[in-house]
Amino acid sequence: MNLSIVIPCYNEADNVPKLRDEFFSVVAALAKTRTVEVIFVDDGSQDHTWAALHEAFGSRDTVAKWGAAVRFERHPVNRGLGAAIRTGLTAARGEIIVTADSDGTYRFETIPALIEALTPDLDIVTGSPYHPKGHVDNVPQYRLVLSKGSSFLYRLLVDRRLHTYTALFRVYRRRVIEQITFESDGFLAGTELLVKAILHGFRAGEYPTTLHARVFGVSKAKIARTVRAHLKFQGSVLLHRLRIRPIVQIVKPTRSPVI
Repeated sequence: MNLSIVIPCYNEADNVPKLRDEFFSVVAALAKTRTVEVIFVDDGSQDHTWAALHEAFGSRDTVAKWGAAVRFERHPVNRGLGAAIRTGLTAARGEIIVTADSDGTYRFETIPALIEALTPDLDIVTGSPYHPKGHVDNVPQYRLVLSKGSSFLYRLLVDRRLHTYTALFRVYRRRVIEQITFESDGFLAGTELLVKAILHGFRAGEYPTTLHARVFGVSKAKIARTVRAHLKFQGSVLLHRLRIRPIVQIVKPTRSPVI
């Protein structure tokens, strides 16, 4: 398996037609040059997301049409975005692994460009609307203030060359997923994984992209909880930088860590 694409979903039944119409044409194009699997993770949805996903993508005709394997994972109860990402990454078999939002706030059509940005000298590429060449389209201002502010602090603590630390839209080499763990079950998870990977010596870059407003449904982020989680983690990163208390290292780094 060359490429895995992990899509976490929670109460996204209204977005399944968007996935069908916009996402799988991209998958079909990718499948012409590599073997591709798509992993949907239903994180305990309370609507009919599970049934809608199977109806849209579960038939053999669907697999034959798009040339990609489609797999489904399900949590019996809602456990959080981080838990859904962890389940998807654990199930993924590709050498290259993409994580993407089910609501298409980062356009699916940019997935090939994101993958192309993973040059041989990089282990991770994150979508970056806050890059000088990136853009934001009609996203609520309060969310931008929180997300940009958080990314700014991570730039000071971790790596100034990256402008966005909070995007789920990202591509990894398999060795990152195999060697770096993250504890968060919430919206901190993607940031935690990126930061720990950098601190352990993996090389990260970014691809300027556009963050769009959600078309259907509402964001599942719990703002106060997410802010507290980021502040606590940023405190841990600061203590690591000051060499007071290292961030827990579950695996041995393959490269010299960033100090």
